[in-house]
Parts: sequence; structure tokens; C-alpha cells
Amino acid sequence: MRIIDLSKTISNNPNDPFFMKVKIKHKPHRKAKWIIRIFGLPFKLFPKNFVGWADDSIQKMGVHSTTHLDAPYHYAPLCEGKASKTIDEIPLDWCYGPGIVIDMKHKADFDPITVEDLVGFLDKEKLEITSGMIVLIKTGRDKNIYQKDYYKNGTGMSARATEWLIDKGIKVMGIDQWGWDLPLPYLVEKAKKENNPELFWEAHLVGREKEYCHMEQLVNLDALPYTGFKVAAFPLKIKGASAGPSRVVAILEE
Repeated sequence: MRIIDLSKTISNNPNDPFFMKVKIKHKPHRKAKWIIRIFGLPFKLFPKNFVGWADDSIQKMGVHSTTHLDAPYHYAPLCEGKASKTIDEIPLDWCYGPGIVIDMKHKADFDPITVEDLVGFLDKEKLEITSGMIVLIKTGRDKNIYQKDYYKNGTGMSARATEWLIDKGIKVMGIDQWGWDLPLPYLVEKAKKENNPELFWEAHLVGREKEYCHMEQLVNLDALPYTGFKVAAFPLKIKGASAGPSRVVAILEE
């Protein structure tokens, strides 16, 4: 069995924009004696051959700041006329299943991924999407994941392509770029130029009518075959949250 990590490393990255900033504080082993002292242990009784334990704290990290799974609640408060599921309410069986990679690396920045793109790839590779799969959209933009302009460039899923996957029985899908839709800075400029408020998050907003989850900021999809592996994508169980940071992995039987 081989396990391939599809998750971004969580770190203090100075290149991250303010809305993605992560702040982690690392406490060295020698600080442990002060913790024990708080509990009333005199320093003279501190174990002589014990250097102490390291500790760390995440002091700042948004649930969308790194590799994560978006819950239906992220898209809207209601889905299919009912209260949308928050991340702690996602059925765990959605988060584990056979994976398939759809290669869209040829798509240019700001050119949306269409149903025709998906069908064309599947037909060319003689592949089929079946209910319960976890679909991974490969754009190749993960090569920029630690760079300043990471969130400004990329392709993105169209509403129709997202809906098409959901209608195929897909509950969880993911992409190896900053967002599921076209890049937000591009959409902002286009909306101002065209005076059009209907451009934003068209793929996200499919989730108002059809229940699904998507993952963003995946990495290493180039290391995967198109099929023949399982995906595990379990998010942190944060009560009431719109997303959960996730350790997403692919599992290959060899």
C-alpha cells in the first residue's frame, strides 16, 4: 500500500495574503518545566533525565486558509429547502471512496471548466464517473501554492460542470488551486468592467439547490494515476463551521 499526501503543509508562510494567514507558535522542550511548576511541582523534583516536551499552538488559522473541505453551509444557510449541513454534520462515508483525477492542466487562467471539458477528458481516457466517487480536478496550479499571487490565477469550475458531477452521484469533489470557482480578483475586475453582479461564485452557489462538498488547495495530483486509488478526506470536526481543514490522502494498493 502506498499513501500520497494531497494536503498543503500548514505553516507561517509570509507569502500568504492576509485572509489566509496562519500563525503557529512553537514551544521548545525546555519550557515544559514551567508548565509543571504551575501544577505545583518544585523545580528540584523535575525529572533529571527528562528534557521536557515540545508543544505548539495554532494562534490564527481560518478554516479556509489551507487544504480544506467546504460544507454545504458555506454556500448558503439553506440547501434543498432545509438547513445546510455544517462541517461537523457531514456524513463520514462521503469523505472516503474511490478517486478519479480529471486532468484540466491545459485550461488557461480564467477559462472556466465546462461539462464539455469533463466529458471530453473522460471519453478520451475511456473513463467513467460512478456514484460515490471522489472527483479530483487537476489544474497544476498547486505549483504556486506558497507564492504571493497563488490566489489570483487559475481556471475554475463552471456551475453547469459542478451540477453535472453532482447529478452523477458525486458528493465530494476537489481542486488543486485556491478556489473552486474562477479566481476572485479576476471576477471582481470583470464585474466592475461589465457592471454585472451575477458573476460571483457560480459553482459554489450550485450548493444552494443541490447538496455537495468541495475541497480546495489540494496538492500532488500529478503523483496520482487517473483511477485505481481511494481518497480519504476527513475534515476537523468543528461545531457549526463552514469548512474543516483536512489531511487529504490518496491510498494506492500495490
